[in-house]
Amino acid sequence: MMRTTRVEGRVKRFLAGAMIACSTMATLAIAQAQTTAVPTLTVPDFTEVVAQSEGSVVNIRTTESIPVRSQMGPGADPYELFRWFFGPDFVPPGRGGPPGGPMPEGAQPQERTVPRGVGSGFIISKDGYILTNTHVVAGASDIHVTLTNGKEYEAEIVGTDARTDVALIKIDASDLKPLPVGTSKTLKKGQWVLAIGSPFGLESTVTSGIVSAINRDTGDYLPFIQTDVAVNPGNSGGPLLNLAGEVVGINSQIVSRSGGFMGISLAIPIDEAMRVVEQLKEHGKVTRGRIGVQIGPVSEEVAKAIGLNTEKGAMVSHVQKDGPADKAGVQAGDVITSFNGEPINQWSDLPRIVGGTQPDTRATMKVWRKGKEVSLRVRVGEFEADEASTGATPAPQAEEAATDVLGLGVQPVPADVLKNENLKHGVMVTASKGPAAMAGIAPGDIILTVNDTDISDPEQFAKTVAGLDTSKNAALLVYREGQTQWVVVTPAK
Repeated sequence: MMRTTRVEGRVKRFLAGAMIACSTMATLAIAQAQTTAVPTLTVPDFTEVVAQSEGSVVNIRTTESIPVRSQMGPGADPYELFRWFFGPDFVPPGRGGPPGGPMPEGAQPQERTVPRGVGSGFIISKDGYILTNTHVVAGASDIHVTLTNGKEYEAEIVGTDARTDVALIKIDASDLKPLPVGTSKTLKKGQWVLAIGSPFGLESTVTSGIVSAINRDTGDYLPFIQTDVAVNPGNSGGPLLNLAGEVVGINSQIVSRSGGFMGISLAIPIDEAMRVVEQLKEHGKVTRGRIGVQIGPVSEEVAKAIGLNTEKGAMVSHVQKDGPADKAGVQAGDVITSFNGEPINQWSDLPRIVGGTQPDTRATMKVWRKGKEVSLRVRVGEFEADEASTGATPAPQAEEAATDVLGLGVQPVPADVLKNENLKHGVMVTASKGPAAMAGIAPGDIILTVNDTDISDPEQFAKTVAGLDTSKNAALLVYREGQTQWVVVTPAK
């Protein structure tokens, strides 16, 4: 009996110990899980940033003067009805002068002031300088600026720059609170940002979001900051702020199919805007550099065909005759890889970098040509806003000729075409079949180069093509209607 009792005691003690061990292990497991759990992310509190910043954001209201319409009735202009449909500038056939026909001698045209639009802006100096968009103030007769304290001022335009959509205006005020200007260079995807403005005229409205993309190329002059911050008509010209309350961009555009916000808004990088502001303050306009080239992107196929190990750079499609690039030795088909020490990561970088270079400056430029890098020196010219691009005379087509492994028949380029198009060599396509036709080459095109070989006449072209490795693509530099581009053709086997 005693022996059984001792056994039972041992079992009880064993079970108790096991229970304590399991409890300890469970406690340790819970503690470990708590220490390795992913921390919970919370939305930041924007109230302090808004409180510090919104007093420096202004509402901009513009007005426009338009001719007063005459009343309908006896003695009224019979063509007034047409103006209701075709606009106030409609002039009847056979009449000159202002709308409505000739006015009596000494009479002054009557006008009335109408609202034109609303936008936003922000103060950048104590003495009344305000930054906004060009499209907010362009064409306005009067500009009215309202501060958050209700004070209203008449503003004057210091200068505008349509290319970047940046405008600098000024009000007669002092002791204003400017917004601190930050930098857009350090922005990262996913970073929180705020917009303050007057969407649909609703003053001092705050919206928030994140940076969706940086250096967004939309075909415009500048690479934009893309965000998902709600921006609507009236937000234009307002600041894009980081969580330190610094301006990192100017809200400028939205990507929308409806005209309202659809999740994508674009802002002008503040670094680019402030460079424009410096010139507007000093000169009232912006002076930009130019080198006289037309450019395009570098495709993966072309990069491989010309021996370039990257798709970065700007492909030169046309060089303006006697322009800065022409005098520096730039050739159609070159790939510009850097300008004044700045790399050209995407082709749209080049206009921005060259434009930011002071005219008459000597700059260094690196280009990829015929399998190697070439360094050039160029004297930067001045960009003229109304500069027209050089056109080209369509090349005459000839009768169909025999074709080679590329599917091309060629003939010498007429001397007058070489002169008019500023070309030094090449052959004209008279027939395009098979591989060449599939690549888009057409009769009348001019072949300047095959791979690394400049083409001077049909005989040399035939010899070059005959020596091609048919297992590899051939890169042809093709000139058409003032533009030059590399075209990749797969030889027939």
